[in-house]
Formats: sequence, C-alpha cells, structure tokens
Amino acid sequence: MKLKTALLAFAAMTAPGHAYAAISQNELDQIARDMDLRFTVVDNKPEKCPDGEEGCFLSEIEFRLPDRLPRRLAAGDLPIYFSLVAPLRRADSDMFDVSLINGDLHVLKAKRDLRLEGGRTYRVKLWTSGHFYSAYYPMPNFYLAPDGLSARVIEATRPAIDPETGLEYLPFVAPMTDEAKLATASDDDATQWRTPERAFALYARNGNLSRPDFAILPTPASIKRLPGAPIDLRGGVRLRLAGAGQDDLQAALNRLVASGVGGLDRGPELRIEVAPVAGLAPEGYRITANAAGIRVRAADAAGASNALRSLAQQAAYEGGQLRPLEIADAPRLPFRGLHVDVARNFHSKAEILLLLEQMANYKMNRLHLHLGDDEGWRLEIKALPELAQVGGFRCHDPSETRCLQPQLGAGPYGDGPVNGYFSQADYLEILGAAKARGIGVIPSFDMPGHSRAAIRSMEARYRRLSAAGDRAGAEQYRLVEPGDTTRYRSIQHYDDNTLNVCIDSTYRFIDTVVGELATLHKAAGVPLQTYHIGADETAGAWSESPACKRVMASTGLQPKQLGAMFIEKVAASLGSKGIEVAGWSDGMGHTDPKKMPKAVQSNIWGNLFGGGVAEAHDHSNRGWRTVISVPTVTYLDSPYAPDPMERGYDWPSRDSDTFKVFAFMPENLAANASVMKDLTSRGVRIEDKTPLRAGRGIDGLQGQIWSETVRSDDQVEYMLFPRVLALAERGWHKGDWEPAYRPGTAYAFGDGKVNEAALLQDWRSFAARMGVHQTFLEAAGIDYRLAPPGGRIEGGMLQANSEFPGTAIEYREGDGAWQPYTGPVAVTGSVDLRTRTASGRRASRTVTLGR
Repeated sequence: MKLKTALLAFAAMTAPGHAYAAISQNELDQIARDMDLRFTVVDNKPEKCPDGEEGCFLSEIEFRLPDRLPRRLAAGDLPIYFSLVAPLRRADSDMFDVSLINGDLHVLKAKRDLRLEGGRTYRVKLWTSGHFYSAYYPMPNFYLAPDGLSARVIEATRPAIDPETGLEYLPFVAPMTDEAKLATASDDDATQWRTPERAFALYARNGNLSRPDFAILPTPASIKRLPGAPIDLRGGVRLRLAGAGQDDLQAALNRLVASGVGGLDRGPELRIEVAPVAGLAPEGYRITANAAGIRVRAADAAGASNALRSLAQQAAYEGGQLRPLEIADAPRLPFRGLHVDVARNFHSKAEILLLLEQMANYKMNRLHLHLGDDEGWRLEIKALPELAQVGGFRCHDPSETRCLQPQLGAGPYGDGPVNGYFSQADYLEILGAAKARGIGVIPSFDMPGHSRAAIRSMEARYRRLSAAGDRAGAEQYRLVEPGDTTRYRSIQHYDDNTLNVCIDSTYRFIDTVVGELATLHKAAGVPLQTYHIGADETAGAWSESPACKRVMASTGLQPKQLGAMFIEKVAASLGSKGIEVAGWSDGMGHTDPKKMPKAVQSNIWGNLFGGGVAEAHDHSNRGWRTVISVPTVTYLDSPYAPDPMERGYDWPSRDSDTFKVFAFMPENLAANASVMKDLTSRGVRIEDKTPLRAGRGIDGLQGQIWSETVRSDDQVEYMLFPRVLALAERGWHKGDWEPAYRPGTAYAFGDGKVNEAALLQDWRSFAARMGVHQTFLEAAGIDYRLAPPGGRIEGGMLQANSEFPGTAIEYREGDGAWQPYTGPVAVTGSVDLRTRTASGRRASRTVTLGR
C-alpha cells in the first residue's frame, strides 16, 4: 500500500503533455496554501433560469489570490479542478470558462487573454440543474493542477472536524440561512426547515416516558415477567450446550460476557438446546429465566444466537441482575438486510466488522456489500490486478493509468480514507466474521451500467499488455469496443461507464470475477449463494456499437432491450454455477420472466409514491424473492431532517428520521400513504393497482447507505445509527397497529386506516428503549447521530425536549457558558441549545432560538 501511495503521488506530479507552467512548484504550493475560496448556494428557486427552462439553481464560486504573487499569471497557470454533483447548465463570467471533464469533475480556467492578479477577488456564477438544499452538497478538495507540476489542494477547501461534535464540516461553504430562498425549489413544495421550535412540537409526541421494564430491541413477539428474585449473572453462568457446538455461538456468547456476565464456567446454569421444536420458526427462540437458571430453546444456531443477543441486552440493562422473564420470539421477515456502499467512497475493514457486530445485535442477517461502481473497485481480483490497483484509487492522472479521476471531491493525491480496497485476506476476514454471526454476505459489482471503475481499470490493463507486445492478452478482458461511437451521459454524468453487452470479453470478465469470488466464499466455508449484479440505471448505450448492431440484426432487439438480454444471460450463467442472481428492480423488471432462473432476488427501489408499490407486487407475483429497498424510507444516506446542516442526498427523502423508519410498513406498502407525506411534504393517495396474488408476499427489508456524500467511517455511523435500529425493528417485528394487506385497497394521508394512536403508543415504547440503546451504541464506539434538541421560549421561559428520553440537553444565553437543562428556565436574548451523550464525549450540532 505504501508503494501504491508513492506511485499515486508521482502521478499527481506528472500530468501528460509537453507544456510546463510558468510558475514553479514552490510558487504553486504557496498559492494553494494562501488563496481563499468560498462556495455559496445563492438561490434554489430563482425567478427564471437563464436558458428559459425550469429546475435550476444558482450558486457562486468566489476566490481571492494571495496579495503577493510571484508574477501576473497567464490564463493557463492556475486551472482549478473541482467536483460539482449537479449538471452545469451555464457559467456566468467574462473572465473564466467552466467545463465538464467527466462525471462530476469540472475545471475552471481563465479565458485566453486574462492575466490573474494578486489580491484580487474573482467570482463565477454557476447555473445548475436541480438544487443544493444542504451545505454538504458542495464537494471539498478543489485543487490546482498546471501541466508539469504536482497538483495541490487549495487548503481553504479541505474539510474540517468540529472538536465538540466530531462532525465534519466544510469551512469554505457559506452558511445557508435564508429559508425562503434555500429551503425549497418551488412554491408547491411545503417542506420547512426543522427549526428548534418545529422540532419541539415534533418531539412532544413522546409525552412523559417512564423507564421501560424491558430494553430488548427488536421487540420480541412475546415477553413477560415471571415471579422470583433477580438472577445474579455478574459472577458468570455455567454453559451447557446441546445440538450445537460452542464455535457456532461464540460471537453471541462473547456479546453476553461483554454485557456484564462474568464468564461461562460458573454460576447459574445457562442451558442452550438447539433442535426442531413444533411451532418454532427458523431463527426463532424461547427463553425462560428463573430461579432454576436460564433455558434457551431454538430450532437452529441462528435462533440460539438471537436468544443470546436478547439476553445480553436485558442483562446489560439490569446491571447483570436479571429479573425472571419468559420470551417467545421469531422474525417477521426471513431477509433483513443492510447494504453498505464502499465503492463511491471506501470504508475500512474495521468499520465493516463493527457493523457486522451491530447487525447481529439487532438481528439483521444479510450484508449486501457494494464493492464496485463508477468511482471505485474495492476488492482484489488476483487474475486482474488493475481492478484494485487502479480502480481502488482516485488521483490527478488524466490518462487514468495509475488511478481513476478524482470524483466526489476525492482530491488529487490518491490518499485518504476515500481510497483503498479490500485484499482477499480482508474479504476472507469479513466473510468469517459474518459467518460467526449468522449473516450472509451478498457481494455486488454494479453492471452493465455504473461500471466505469472496471472499464477504466481494464483499459489500463489493455495499455500495459499492448505495450509489452501481448495484444491477445490485452484484448482478453477489454470491456469497450473501439468502434463504438455511441454518445450518452449516465445519471451521474459519465460518458463511458457502461459495459458493452455484445462482446465476449465482457462475459469472460464477469466469469473471472465471479469465479474468484466463489473461490473466496468456499475458502471461508460459506458458499457464494447470491451475487448482486446491480442492473440499474443503464444509460442510452450501445446504439452505435458494431457488435450490438450485429446482435440486434440477428435477434430483432432494440438498444433499450439489450440490458435485459444482458441480465438474462448473466442470470443463466450464475444459475448454472448454483448462484442466485439478484439485482435492482428497474433492470430486473425489464427481463422476460420465462428467460430468468426460478430463483431470483429483486431489490425494489421504486419510489413509494411513484410506482414502487406496483413494482414490488409485480416482482413478487413473478415468484421472485422481493426485498423492499424503497428509497423513500430505506435509503439511510438521506438526511434525517430538512436542515442545511444535515448531510445526505435528498432526492429520495428530506426527513428520514428514526420515527419515519419506525412507522414504515414493508408488507403493506400502499398503507404508508396514511402516515407519510411525499418528497414535497404533501399528503398523497396510493392505489394498489397491481395487487399481490394469493400466496405471494414480501420476503425482506433492506436498508441502504450509499456513500457519495459519506467520506469517513464516522459518517457511516452517523447516517446509520440510530435509525437502522428502527429498520431492524420493522424487519423483525410487526406492529399491532399495521393494517393487514387487503388487495386493491387505496390509502391517503390522514385517512384513519392506520391506527395512529396505537402507532404512537408503540413508538413511545420503542423511543424509551432507544434512550437505553444510545448508551449501548456509545459503549460499542458507535458515533451515532445525536439529534439537536427541540426548544421554544414562551413568556421568557425556555422549554426544551429531545428525540429520545434521557438525552442530556445543554443551553447557553448569548456568549455565556453552557449549562445543563433540567426543566423550564427563565432566559433573555438568544439561546443556543445542544444535546450531549451520556458520557459527555460528544455534543450534537448547536441550534439557536431567538436570533
């Protein structure tokens, strides 16, 4: 890895071409260090767009060069490279041009005759499609890269960490304070920023919550107290096993010991019996704890592990003195998954291992590991080393010989946490940790779209072998066709991210990658059962491909049908190897079910309010395993609340807080319209126009974290926790308030078809336990999101509340000292509020009243 970093640093120093900058490296270093740059989101709903079309917003880049420049700089001396994740429609400047390179990478250059002057401020207005509702939409690490010099990040655009909160912020992004201009993109959008006053009204739904009797999450199907004195587990338990080996349960036993149980070789008896039991479902369990000891019965090792996880939570809550109880429990859905994107921005092996432990704690049983996309390839494939060695890094190498282009604000150096890959040894460790916790791993390299990292890496391989005279070897895994003149832009603005589905080398490439994956899974003792091919968002490729023209001529297919042909062909190949194909629903839905294997998994990602219900039911009716992954609720990289200081892409949702996830009904999708509003915060009606057939249903629920705006492991935890616990709750436990699915029933917001009083009562029980689980998460080293408090000032009295009970609240008046909030208090002037973890280690971001 050190050699790789050195090579990438050299790549940043040696851009191709014969022209050299008029300034020296030392001069460039000084300019990058001392220049100032500011990005301002000016208006998300301007009166009109300059091109006459709708749907634009206005932002501005302002930069000031150091007062003392070595000389007046020529136009080409200081090209500024930066990421802009919205499509640029026009740049307004008499002095500068802005052009798209590829994806989100742009370059700002002075016009030909301009000479840049020290001490002068320059401004460029950007008219862009869409909107920037968050101060985290601008990407960091703008950089200077004159030909012949080492690229340098403009220091002012580096991200920073707030020492009080531990949260990343972008100092170069201007504060977003004008709600009228910035909160929405149209007058039809009713979304409002979650101010402290609005949060106060929202959190008031919690009422006065008392200390819960039981702390277990997800909620067991049945739990009750038994008479008798507490069972003291602090000195340990005597483990007795039947029907399972201790190795099968070791991870869960370790969790039990970590909860405060003093060991496994002394104390009250803990008898675990694993055997088929009438009425006991797979992964289900029963626990009886009384004066005679603790007895666990389960139908399988997964059920026994789940029992131990529940026992550990309650034992920790009761300080190791477990009051007698009886539990009967089983999962609602057989598939309870978490998708983690390490492709857009890399996340470490340590983070994946930590997530696996938390998944087991909350009884989730599938890890969908997204390992390949346009911006990165994250697994070593020994037969094709360029995939990881080139595709695992982003740096300033325009030839993309050593690394990919620096998308998503990665910067020019090829270092930092957004870069990297899993070695095969890393992947084996992940598989082993998952196996020990009863979690299946579903690997995914997106294809045929979203494949730029693979394509560019294989082009680097092609150039290497061609230069060595091995033309046949170079062609063996090439993923593009030289004669293909098709022009397209993908949804992420790439013009070269789609595999050619009509050439043999594409399928040879897939067979090689899947073959190595299968070998790794076999070595880990967990056969590769499911491979996720992605199959989503394929751009308008292939129409001018000579190979595809031959295919279309012989089959009668049209260009838009070639994607389905690809999926059917890859699915058949996987099926012949005993591997089930999985994919995103938009691509899978285009296939002919008669040409697909019997075993298919479809992840439903249609909009809940825009066709997702019909899509889910259609795919279930095809006999496919249907896993609900609708972005409206399950995309856990969306912001928790509509606020410019909350990160996350907001096209699926602007308010995916823990309550919204908790209130989701995965088995009756249309019913969600009764309790949820759409993206514009308006109630809508959902009709069930494609009813489920008798005997068909929903098989699973999966949460997704995509990592375009998530650049560190800490940010993964902030975005996932605590709301992933609500997702786990809904996958495991069905609320009594959820209406049964009735084919053809339509729902509309506030129609009373969902018992909202019962929903609120259930939420209060869950929220009370969440107050406990926040301490568990902190003890595990999880940097979960602390929601800022709600607050209001009435009659000079400050009142404040929190999302979950027991969360400490602090306040300060003006510039005064922070003080603990314990109840209504008299205040004057403006007041700042924040919450704090139980340990005092972290605070939430600060919100202000009365300013």
